[in-house]
Amino acid sequence: MATAGRLLEHIKESSINLASVKYVVIDELDVMLDMGFVKDLEMILPNIGKSRQISMFSATINSTVKKLAKEFLNNPAVIEVTTQRQSVTSINHEAVLVDQDKKLEALSFLIGSKNISQALIFVNKKDEANNIVENLILDGIKASCIHGDIRQSSRALALRKFKEKEIQVLVCTDIAARGIDIENLPCVINFTLPQSINDFTHRVGRTGRAGNIGTAISFLSVKDYKFFTEIEKELILNVKRYELDGFETLEKKPRIKQKTVKSIKDKKALSKTKEQSNSSKKTKKSDKFRKITKRA
Repeated sequence: MATAGRLLEHIKESSINLASVKYVVIDELDVMLDMGFVKDLEMILPNIGKSRQISMFSATINSTVKKLAKEFLNNPAVIEVTTQRQSVTSINHEAVLVDQDKKLEALSFLIGSKNISQALIFVNKKDEANNIVENLILDGIKASCIHGDIRQSSRALALRKFKEKEIQVLVCTDIAARGIDIENLPCVINFTLPQSINDFTHRVGRTGRAGNIGTAISFLSVKDYKFFTEIEKELILNVKRYELDGFETLEKKPRIKQKTVKSIKDKKALSKTKEQSNSSKKTKKSDKFRKITKRA
C-alpha cells in the first residue's frame, strides 16, 4: 500500500520492482485525479506487469476517470452501486432566489443577516472557492477553502481551524470534502448546485446529524430552477423559496408554455369560417368552369 507520489519516487530510484505484481487497486480515483495525481498514475501503471488485474474505485465518474480507465483497462466490467435516496427530517431546507452576478454579495449578507455561526459552503469549481473566500474575508468573515490545488497540510490546517471554530466558513468542492465530518454543523450552503441529486444528498447530509437540527440553503439563479424542482420531487421536499432584501431578482424567469384550450363557441365559429371558406373556393371554381365553357 502506498501513495502515488511515494511509489513513483521508489520507481525512479529503482528501489522497487513491480513487474511481478498481479493485482492493482486504486481507491478513491476521482479524489486522486482532483488532487493532481493523474500524471503520477500514468507513469506508475506502465511499470506494472502486463498480466495484472486493475480495479478502480470512484464515487464519481467524470471525463478524466473515463479517459484513464480507457487507457489502462481492457474491456472492464463496470459495477455501479447506488444507495436509496431519502429526505432527512432533521434538515430545514431553504432556497434563496438571486441573480448570478449578485451571488457573492448576497452570500455575505445572508451569513450576517441570519447570524450563521458556521457554514460549510459547496461549489463546483476550484477558482470559485478561491473567489468566495477572498470576498468573505474582505467583508470581515473568517473563511478558508479546501480543494485539489491546495496542499494536504494546508487543507488539514483549514479543517482543524474550522472544527475548532477558529474560522466561520469553510468553502469546498464535493471531492475535497469527501470524508469530512463536522460535529454539530449548523448550516450547509449550496453556492452552486451539484451535478447530481446524489451529490446534493451527500452535501446537505453533513448537517442535521446525531439528533441535531440543521439548515441547508441553496442559492438559485434562473438556470437552476428546473433542476432544483427535480431535486424537490425526487427527495420529496417542499422547500421555502425567498429573496433577500436588496437582492431582488431581475433575471427573466423561464416561460412555461401552456396549451390554449378553445371554448366550444370558438370551435363552432372556427368550423363555420372554414365551411364558408370552402364554399367560396367551390363557387370560384364553378365560375371559372362556366367561363371556359362559354369560350369553347
